[in-house]
Amino acid sequence: MRVLDATISVLLVSGYVLATPTAQTERRPAVATPEWPGWGGPQRNFTSDATGLATSWPSDGPRQLWSRPLGEGHSSIIVDGERLYTMYRPPTGVRNRWSAEEVVVALDAGSGRTIWEHRFPSSLETMNFSRGAGPHSTPLIVGDRLFAAATDKQFFALDKTSGKVLWSHSFVNEYQAPPNQMRWAVPPGYAPSPIAHKNNVIAMVGGPGQGVMAFRQDDGRVVWKSGEFTDIAPASPLLVTLDGEEQLVVTSGDGVHGFDPNDGKPLWSHGFPTQAGVNITTPIWSPEDRLLFLSAAYDGGTRVLQLARSGGRTEVKELWFNNRMRVHFGNTLRLGDYFYGSSGDFGPAFLTAINARTGKIAWQDRTFSKASFLNANGTVILLDEDGTLALVTLSADGLEVLARAQVAKATSWTVPTLVSTTLYVRDRVNIMALDVAAK
Repeated sequence: MRVLDATISVLLVSGYVLATPTAQTERRPAVATPEWPGWGGPQRNFTSDATGLATSWPSDGPRQLWSRPLGEGHSSIIVDGERLYTMYRPPTGVRNRWSAEEVVVALDAGSGRTIWEHRFPSSLETMNFSRGAGPHSTPLIVGDRLFAAATDKQFFALDKTSGKVLWSHSFVNEYQAPPNQMRWAVPPGYAPSPIAHKNNVIAMVGGPGQGVMAFRQDDGRVVWKSGEFTDIAPASPLLVTLDGEEQLVVTSGDGVHGFDPNDGKPLWSHGFPTQAGVNITTPIWSPEDRLLFLSAAYDGGTRVLQLARSGGRTEVKELWFNNRMRVHFGNTLRLGDYFYGSSGDFGPAFLTAINARTGKIAWQDRTFSKASFLNANGTVILLDEDGTLALVTLSADGLEVLARAQVAKATSWTVPTLVSTTLYVRDRVNIMALDVAAK
């Protein structure tokens, strides 16, 4: 991931929670690369290349371009030209009563109006929606296809223009995968977001020998399956490059694992046990010093692994462990020599700065509630669960708040999306577009 200077300007929003295009053929016209193709953005590290952003705004916040009701769910917003894509569960109009249906939706980026929807059944009986209904996974665009994973472990390939289903799988019915990814008495539903590699799309599945599986993007055929862990984690997989070798990094309920993304060959594994397998936060890869950051709430704590290749093998060394930083469901950023994230379970959350190489906490701050982060050329957008958007500076010395405004009214657990100078924000009721351009 990109490492920035230790002191940066940051947009902070209070709230909860790639792939390369398919190979071109002579018969298929070139397809533009989406600006925000899936979970975590173009590099899957929650970093945007946007410039020309405001360094302050009025007391009532950035100008709202549009806002509309959407529905329950924590899927983030992906952007492809003039279209947005996400997932939601339709509202019933009754508090804490959920529809037995989920929706993949395409929206007009300029107005928020619905272009198409794909609706499908979603169970209610076995799901725990005490913290909000799913879907939780974020769709992925590769070329002219959209891939989406649902609460019940349904997996769809859709035509991104029309919403037509090209192929689909039920991981539970077809592959006898466990119906949820965590060892809770009442499961919360499937959460990992898919990732693409060459002509394949890769998804967490679960079960003996099929913790992770790769499918052909064009027809859904199984290319390989691997991983002996039955319990997958909510954390999404990522691709890293170590000394020229591509590796797929995935998280299970009790560990983190590396695979060859071409054929699924296991490369390495390291224990990361947590209570009930609640590894939710996507790991962070820092190629400059080959560090892999892992964090989990409850009894998980934070640990950093250092990866190295020697004699054709990957060696894994646990550099440090600190149980005082426990990132629950939000994401974390590497900025300079520090990781920044919200540490906390269901109680107070502390914005925390921790040294990447030593594991020593530099500071903790309770100015904002539990938050998610987005980095854009030294400006970082963070959404906390109370819906507060703020401009701050983060450094090893502490947090400085430059501006803040209330932009959402409902619980906000979704990481915002930034494309050019438009910020897309979602809470448990609405979706909105904000103009964050410099004036």
